[in-house]
Order: sequence, then structure tokens, then C-alpha cells
Amino acid sequence: MIVHFTARQMDLTPEVKAYCEKRLKALEKLLGSVIEVDLILSVEKYRHKAEIHVKAKGTGLVVVEETHDLMNSLNMAFENLEKKFKKEREKWREKKRRKGRERKQLAFPPERETERPRVVRSQDYSVKPMLLEEALLQFDAEKRDVFLFRKSGSEKWAVIFRRKDGHYGLIDPD
Repeated sequence: MIVHFTARQMDLTPEVKAYCEKRLKALEKLLGSVIEVDLILSVEKYRHKAEIHVKAKGTGLVVVEETHDLMNSLNMAFENLEKKFKKEREKWREKKRRKGRERKQLAFPPERETERPRVVRSQDYSVKPMLLEEALLQFDAEKRDVFLFRKSGSEKWAVIFRRKDGHYGLIDPD
């Protein structure tokens, strides 16, 4: 972890630097893959401002605290950094969990699909014997995908269906 200290309108004392390094050491377990930390300390009139910029893989966090005391500002900034990082980590974990749930839902079909397929009766047939041309006219008139009819002159059944290329298919068992 690389730590950059910047002091604006003030001198950076060794005590403040040691305190910041100590707090970052304690947070190191939590932060894990942090690449770079920028600590910016500044004084404006009676206000002490502490900014912490954390750069990690895929994310960056910024915490700004301002009080009348520098150590108090640092304390609040480190506490807020810890809260923010925990929140971000939880969001990331939840996002990973959601992805896992979505994959499981795709992998395992819903219970409705695991039930046995049921048979639905259809009235796409004609009992009276007819010629192929008559069957085609009725097939087109009713805009069906499949039509079953009895061939005229025999007791055999035939099936007309619409093919994917737009033409008609005929199943005529002999």
C-alpha cells in the first residue's frame, strides 16, 4: 500500500503521521487490495480538514471531515472510511450473490416446467372426407399451423403443416 501525505497551510508533525499510519495499518485487513491512499490535511482559519482518498481495484473512496481539532477530524474520517468500505464491500458481495442466483435460476428450470407436460386437445381436423385443395383452402382460411383431414375416396388420414420456409408440408401415410 502506497500512502501519500499532503499538508496544506500547516506542518505535518511526526505524531500525526504516525497516528495516520497506525490507523491505516489497522484498516489494512479490511481494505485488502488497496493500491494507493492519499491523506490531505489542511487548515483554514479555525477549521481542520482531513481528506482521505483510497484507490483500490475497481473502486475509489473519498472521505472528507472537518472539525475544530485535527485529531478529531482524522478520527471521524477514519471511522467514516471504515463504514463506507464495509458498505461498498457488502454491495459487492450482494451483487455477486445476485449473479449466482440468476445463474441458478437459469440452470434449474422453474418448478412449473418440471411438471409433466399435459395434453391439450385441439380441433385442428376435419371429419368429413375432402380433397387436398379443399384442405389447403380450409387450412389457409383458419390460419392454423397444422391441419388433419381424411382424404376423399379412402379412409386414410393426412396432415398439412406450414414449413419454416413458408411452403406447405404434407404427411400422407401409405
